[in-house]
Amino acid sequence: MELSTLDWSIVITYFLLAFGIALFFMKRASRNMDEFFASGRSLPWWLLGTSMVATTFSTDTPNLVTNLIREKGVAYNWIWWAFLLTGMLTVFFYARLWRRSKVLTDLEFYEIRYSGKSAAVVRGFRAVYLGLFFNCVIMATVTLSAAKIANILFGWSRVETVIIGAIAAIAFSVISGLWGVVVTDLLLFFMAMAGAIAAAYFSLAHPQVNGLSGLISQLDLNTMRLLPDFSNWELTLTIFIIPLAVQWWSVWYPGSEPGGGSYIAQRMLSAKDEKNAMAATFWFNIAHYGIRPWPWIIVGLSSLLVFPQLQDIQQALPHISPELVADDIAYPAMLIFLPAGFKGVMVASLIAAYLSTMDTSLNWGASYLVNDFYKRFIKNDATQRHYVLISRLTTVGLMILASLLMFLLVSARESFELLLSIGAGTGLIYLLRWYWWRINAWSEIVAMISSFLVAFAFFIYNKIGGQISPNIALIANVLITTLIWLTATFLTRPTDRETLTEFYKLVRPMGAGWNPIRKYVSDKSSPDNLPNCLLGWFLGCTLVYAALFGVGNFIYGKMILAGICTIVFLISGIMLMRLIPKMFPS
Repeated sequence: MELSTLDWSIVITYFLLAFGIALFFMKRASRNMDEFFASGRSLPWWLLGTSMVATTFSTDTPNLVTNLIREKGVAYNWIWWAFLLTGMLTVFFYARLWRRSKVLTDLEFYEIRYSGKSAAVVRGFRAVYLGLFFNCVIMATVTLSAAKIANILFGWSRVETVIIGAIAAIAFSVISGLWGVVVTDLLLFFMAMAGAIAAAYFSLAHPQVNGLSGLISQLDLNTMRLLPDFSNWELTLTIFIIPLAVQWWSVWYPGSEPGGGSYIAQRMLSAKDEKNAMAATFWFNIAHYGIRPWPWIIVGLSSLLVFPQLQDIQQALPHISPELVADDIAYPAMLIFLPAGFKGVMVASLIAAYLSTMDTSLNWGASYLVNDFYKRFIKNDATQRHYVLISRLTTVGLMILASLLMFLLVSARESFELLLSIGAGTGLIYLLRWYWWRINAWSEIVAMISSFLVAFAFFIYNKIGGQISPNIALIANVLITTLIWLTATFLTRPTDRETLTEFYKLVRPMGAGWNPIRKYVSDKSSPDNLPNCLLGWFLGCTLVYAALFGVGNFIYGKMILAGICTIVFLISGIMLMRLIPKMFPS
């Protein structure tokens, strides 16, 4: 891709704005860890929610969507659309609880919820497990997609992309802290949406696509289905039933954690108050599932007409490295058809998307490793400036490790499945630990170890010639891990009464799961209401799915279905507007 002077001007302008924002917040981020990792707990919902959206607006996400569409059609996206159930559960059941906890990172939760050495062990273990291992897999996945995009657009090798991307990501994250990240994310959101819409528009304008009508008339019905073909039981089980019946509540996946966690929890903990924490998470789910997918879907569908086979991409772009060719590379391949000016917008938005995700992951990972491991277990009496310095050095180390790991990955779908398999079986704990007093630290320790070992065993078995499908592996891991952690829960001592009592007084969870502890608390009431939370969860999911399907049916020209979805959307929205104020009585 050749960029014009206009294109380069757009790219350079974005860089200047982004680094200008980073420098502006540099002094504030250097004050202490609360500013560096939580922005002083003063951020409004619209900024936090948009930052969550921008963080998941990664370079690997459109590649993954295209990968799924080219393999099994639009309906294959249910493997991540199902996570909306998790997201809305966080909105109505967990966002306010996180903000009430007043912790700096979600790992501090362990030592206010559990007691004894086991609480310290699980906090330290997860700091390394998530902040180092899991986080590096995430960043390696994002960097792999960036390498594929850069190879197509600029002819860069993996090494060149890694070096340039690492320098930019490290410089930005080290300078700005979370303040710079979330403010720049606001700029990224609008740029990324503009770039995605432009890519969709010019993909439809390609002669082999011939507009929206040409796209719909040329593609197979099964490819464009929003729901799977239920006569194909195996496919339906894989892409629809298992995600909706098992995956959404049982799997820990970054950005869609049961009960909230990682950088989503970091944003909620940075909110002004409970209202802003809840509203931020609600806006994130609406934008993530209801607004963003369709530009990516249109590009993915168009790529099937322009590049029906992978060799077509290789022939059209002979400079592409053969080891990078997979279905996920079709998305960046479609970007070569953008005209001058729009190329600059798209390149700037892709750079912004990469930096946003990497900076969030670096800041989040460093917060775990420094606040929850280094400060907690190695050096707990240093100055705030010392911890900020260590945080910046840790950021550099994480980027180096993620860059090296990237060379072991092949495609966006492979990376997605790897993350799902590692986190399988642990999700139920993260939902129940807020609402059931009997969950203890050993429940989590045993679950994490079990989930990892089972996933690793299936991985090795398949590598040596075995054939266990991802569905069977997922369900088996969930069943085995759940059985093991439940057994461990009842065989080990519960958290001591004093810790449980203090936790209840701080967070005030609702439900019968805390009845044995409530008798030790003078004020036994909870500000939350179970029927309202359940109704909010149902209406929130209905609202977003109605938006997703309404836009899809409108694009497909199915106006009656689009109209029905619009009515459902409006009714759900009106009911939510009446319900939410009741959840925050004055």
